Amino acid sequence: MKLLRVGPAGAEAPALLDGDGILRDLSGTVPDIDGALLADDAALARIAAAAADGSLPRLDATGVRVGPPLARIGKIVCIGLNYHDHATETGAPIPAEPIVFMKAPDTVVGPDDTVLVPRGSVKTDWEVELAIVIGRRLRYAASHEEALAAVAGYALSHDVSEREFQIERGGQWDKGKNCETFNPIGPWLVTADDIPDPQALGLRLWVNGEPKQNGSTADQIFPVAEVVRYLSHFMTLYPGDVINTGTPAGVALGQPDPKPYLRAGDVVELEIDGLGRQRQVLADA
Repeated sequence: MKLLRVGPAGAEAPALLDGDGILRDLSGTVPDIDGALLADDAALARIAAAAADGSLPRLDATGVRVGPPLARIGKIVCIGLNYHDHATETGAPIPAEPIVFMKAPDTVVGPDDTVLVPRGSVKTDWEVELAIVIGRRLRYAASHEEALAAVAGYALSHDVSEREFQIERGGQWDKGKNCETFNPIGPWLVTADDIPDPQALGLRLWVNGEPKQNGSTADQIFPVAEVVRYLSHFMTLYPGDVINTGTPAGVALGQPDPKPYLRAGDVVELEIDGLGRQRQVLADA
């Protein structure tokens, strides 16, 4: 299923995109799309049954804003340098274990919302990423199978980054990752049953119409199952948590000088097979 949330920021309503590409209203079936819903098998079954029998009201999609597909995100855990080609382009060694950092849930915006270039920024960068959405409490997973059983679904995520803040200003990466609007997610949360192999997804990104990233999750150093298993040994994962799984080669940081970092007015478009497409126009904060 393709679950999404539509409407003004802060007042989104739950919806579903059916197999014919028609937007359907879920507000009479469930209160919202969040961790509580993803952990409720009966509620998910109600949605599936209503989608199958055609009883969900049709929504007019004309001009409607699509918000983040998940409300009340618990935490966002991110994996750095998780693609072989990205590690190579940045001159970094292949990590022996996943590199982990955190992103605040208040960085999340809708897939087509404005992304703000921070004040004083000269190195705002793009990163198309596969996001994992957790649907079951998980701690100390003993196997990849147990880890994948906790995954509710997947989404397209844009892990916007400020490289000077991240790398050159001391401390941890978090300073370059947590600026406002730095994590568009969506348009959809696609349930795991509709993504049979998360290691066979193409990821692409364009800046002002020019291709910048074109990779595959097959190139991940630590695949989805291992990322989830590994993280569960350092933190408890809860329904509504999100994991950004890293980006393939093609970021501005890895390109020759002068590096083409983002500026106000630039347009970034990105997509992942089966997970939809985003488009953001950048503006000054």
